[in-house]
Amino acid sequence: MIGRLKGIVMTKRPPELLLDVNGVGYEVLAPMTTFYVLPEEGQPIVLLTHLVVREDAHQLFGFHNESSRYLFRTLIKVSGIGPKLALAILSGMETDQLVHYIQSGNSAALTHIPGIGKKTAERLIIETRDRLKEWAMTCSVRGPVNNKMEDAISALMALGYKPHDAKRVVMKIGKETNTTEELIRLALQEIR
Repeated sequence: MIGRLKGIVMTKRPPELLLDVNGVGYEVLAPMTTFYVLPEEGQPIVLLTHLVVREDAHQLFGFHNESSRYLFRTLIKVSGIGPKLALAILSGMETDQLVHYIQSGNSAALTHIPGIGKKTAERLIIETRDRLKEWAMTCSVRGPVNNKMEDAISALMALGYKPHDAKRVVMKIGKETNTTEELIRLALQEIR
């Protein structure tokens, strides 16, 4: 499985981009929320990825942060929602806003996304609401999160800490650290 790519942005044609990784060109499909934060062509980028293998194709999907990739993986588990529709959903609104609509049961807001009808919106709410409970708690913790902080939160979650606890500790430590590694180290000392 390809989980991460670090390379140079060669071309950007939404929803597809071409990433040069040491001379190998990877075609990556990405939501518009990722395109908004991409650097100019010729500049380096790191993308988290999800590989979808089908009989007729291997498709690589790229995301600028762990929360977008997690939500993508949650969406494709819903019956009737494939990778292309999940990409459209993530392109339609920010991840926190989407989770808020799902948690509040606001199917009308979800139907504004192209490709999502009333029945699909209701199924999306029913099938993902429980999976996104911890996310909703994490979103309720106030404060801006930068990429360094988001990476630290993801690392703590990978170590088994609850999203709410990880975000609380990282937000408490704040932006006073220089590196992600330092932030993770301080957070591990604080969270114990």
